[in-house]
Amino acid sequence: MQTSFTLAQLADPHVAESEKILRKCVHCGFCTATCPTYVTLGNELDSPRGRIYLIKDMLENGRPADEQIVTHIDRCLSCLACMTTCPSGVNYMHLVDHARAHIENTYKRPLPDRFIRAVLAFVLSHPARFRAALKLARLGRPFARLFEAIGPLRPLAAMLRLAPASIPARSATASPGVHRPAGTREKRVAILTGCAQPVLDPGINEAAIRLLTRLGVEVVVPQGEGCCGALVHHMGREEQALASARQNVDAWMREIESDGLDAIIITASGCGTTIKDYGFMLRLDPAYAAKAAKISALAKDITEYLATLDLPEPTQKPGLTVAYHSACSMQHGQKITRQPKELLARAGFIVKEPREGHLCCGSAGTYNITQPEISAQLRDRKVKNIEATGADMIATGNIGCITQIASAAKMPIVHTVELLDWAYGGKRPAGI
Repeated sequence: MQTSFTLAQLADPHVAESEKILRKCVHCGFCTATCPTYVTLGNELDSPRGRIYLIKDMLENGRPADEQIVTHIDRCLSCLACMTTCPSGVNYMHLVDHARAHIENTYKRPLPDRFIRAVLAFVLSHPARFRAALKLARLGRPFARLFEAIGPLRPLAAMLRLAPASIPARSATASPGVHRPAGTREKRVAILTGCAQPVLDPGINEAAIRLLTRLGVEVVVPQGEGCCGALVHHMGREEQALASARQNVDAWMREIESDGLDAIIITASGCGTTIKDYGFMLRLDPAYAAKAAKISALAKDITEYLATLDLPEPTQKPGLTVAYHSACSMQHGQKITRQPKELLARAGFIVKEPREGHLCCGSAGTYNITQPEISAQLRDRKVKNIEATGADMIATGNIGCITQIASAAKMPIVHTVELLDWAYGGKRPAGI
């Protein structure tokens, strides 16, 4: 794609990076075939190619974002299926991240939109606030229909409907500490606690820690670790996202410098995609660039890491049929496609892959709240394809997908590591 940025514009490193990305696009349109919003809405401007044109026009002309571009960028899930499909290697992720930051800095959203986004940024990245908000949601649930009838307040209705009926007790694994292996320590890793996941389903990290310690891996929950920054990063709140990244880099570097780390384990693939991008996000910060690159290199999804270990034979083989849902952040963001399915099969599960596995379930961070209508269409399409497999249950590696799919599916859905823990001597996952 030909560009016409001025030398003054290219002096901005963010613009210069986006210009490099834009020049790689050859207008082929392969991305439209796998884009969930284009497949759902049929609008060229709701395809990656259409959004690329809008972003190019906005950045080249150095103008503030307008309502049209905000509408179509907001509809993007950041599922990154377009990057898997693209034959030219266009880094759409970094381009749309830049566009979102530009929107945040130059566009004044309507008051209800500003309020909802501010609430999400304030609540979701802090477990204590999130837990309190879920308790309040029980009181607000009767008003969901009222909010649904008022267009700008539909995201509030979506929030109330997604809130679980009950909240698990806080887990000890969410507190800083060291979990010693059962026998000789073979390796040492840190595990990301996360923000929404330990509130919604603390059993995921509990299963990961049980399994890793049985395999001779010491697991540390570092002091000072916090939200990965993904939620605010995708809202365009770049300074807030970078502050979260720096906080985690500092926490993990302390562990590296004290007793060493073989890996940083992440059990939510959405977080994993962002942490693996810390090196890029902090590339312009001389105090953090090298440290962030080191952290990104150590970051591993739990299944990615388990696949590198010498696993014993399973203590039991459940023999159940599992529909494996590959989260977008797993298959498109981190390019992890083989390991989870192979681990499940080796553990004695019969693995089935649903049709249209490349399409997003509609969760995408806060997307199922900010874009509830499109999200619901994608969820229903995903659930229909999953249930058509005839599987006994669903396995996936992302808490957002678990929450989204569970809101419509008739079969149980659990994290992949919970099934692996069960097969290798752990407890049977709840609900199965």
